[in-house]
Amino acid sequence: MFSCVFSLYAQYDNEPEDNPDEEAPEWIDIISAPFSKGDKNFVISLGGIFPTVFTGVVDNQHGLSIGGCGSLALNYFFTDRFFIGGEIMGMFAGTRAGNMLYIIPFGLRVGYQFWYKRFEFPISILIGAAPQRYVGKDYFGLILKPGVSAFWRFNTDWSFGLNGEWMFVPEWPKNGNNAIGNFLELTLSARYHF
Repeated sequence: MFSCVFSLYAQYDNEPEDNPDEEAPEWIDIISAPFSKGDKNFVISLGGIFPTVFTGVVDNQHGLSIGGCGSLALNYFFTDRFFIGGEIMGMFAGTRAGNMLYIIPFGLRVGYQFWYKRFEFPISILIGAAPQRYVGKDYFGLILKPGVSAFWRFNTDWSFGLNGEWMFVPEWPKNGNNAIGNFLELTLSARYHF
């Protein structure tokens, strides 16, 4: 009887532990290459906007306070690292006098992404236009936004992270009263991958 039990135990113990028919864990693909050509992601961001350096007719005594911002973006991956996309954003900042500056930038974004396991680090630049309104006056101008982000991949569909972007907003009106505004944008983001 003991020999029968021992032979059954030995037979069971010598079987390979891995079953080749089992599916590999879903994180295998993400760790080796989280993106591939044709992948897309939709990004929702909310955060703060911090006025920094201003030159021209508007100097650093501009009186702008910390404001808020939010954006929606869609990105398309041409390789496992290089992507291009579009973004629309809204921002506001108040002044000491109680007025409000509104800017609604939109444009095209080009970027390159690094990753390490579940962490993703995209760097990018957005080039576009920035309609502005302040004290009943409108201006339509250029915007440049270089930035860097850090995301943690929660699962195959979602990742969450932080963004830091420098917003360069020049104003070159016809009357020659040129001004250049610079803002630091810090946001929290959720990305949906599909």
